[in-house]
Amino acid sequence: MKVVFERPRALSDVTTHYCPGCTHGIIHRLVAEVIDELGILERTIGVAPVGCAVLAYNYLECDWQQAAHGRAPAVATGIKRALPDRVVFTYQGDGDLASIGTAEIVHAANRGERITVIYVNNAIYGMTGGQMAPTTLEGQVTATSPRGRDIKQAGHPMRMAEMLATLPGVSYLARVAVNKPANIMKAKKAIKQAFMVQIDDLGFGMVEILSTCPTNWGLQPAKAMEWVDEKMIPYYPLGEFKVPGEVK
Repeated sequence: MKVVFERPRALSDVTTHYCPGCTHGIIHRLVAEVIDELGILERTIGVAPVGCAVLAYNYLECDWQQAAHGRAPAVATGIKRALPDRVVFTYQGDGDLASIGTAEIVHAANRGERITVIYVNNAIYGMTGGQMAPTTLEGQVTATSPRGRDIKQAGHPMRMAEMLATLPGVSYLARVAVNKPANIMKAKKAIKQAFMVQIDDLGFGMVEILSTCPTNWGLQPAKAMEWVDEKMIPYYPLGEFKVPGEVK
């Protein structure tokens, strides 16, 4: 019998711990499939900071280094410069990358570090209890914004993809979602392109992935998938913001 679907070699054979409806698992599989297809498992190193994203090291069979909160780009930079033949990527959430790690990601991108960043944006702090994040939408209720995010007090939700796309060191930057099959297919294509940019030594590459957090959003998994379409994508539009060869 012909095998048409199986677990990627780069994906660990373990039971997931994530909350029902969380799409971290989908993203893990996409990264694993890309690593397999590119044949880079033995020379890939992942860097995971604090938050739900840190547990990616339980699910992907490459080497890993844990970083302090927000510092994954700096750690990845050090690894890549010391071991330039390795394929180095960070796996970060929005509470990490767009908050305490803002300076790290901006300067790594501006320098054009040859790393790949997988940036998971679910518009909330997940692991620590559902607090408001830099990406929390206007009016969105969280543990620390019970009346909804007030722009006058908390500022606007940060569009990291648009901001980083202005930097000359960035070679590839895209925003995708994993809430439906068509979007998942596009997400895999973007992740593969971001890794290829590094392999081809073209500069910094990042994929922002709109993800769900049903537990902290207070929604059932199916409704959380719909919320991505109805609330997140209108504010965080999908697409490629920068591709190799573009000048911005």
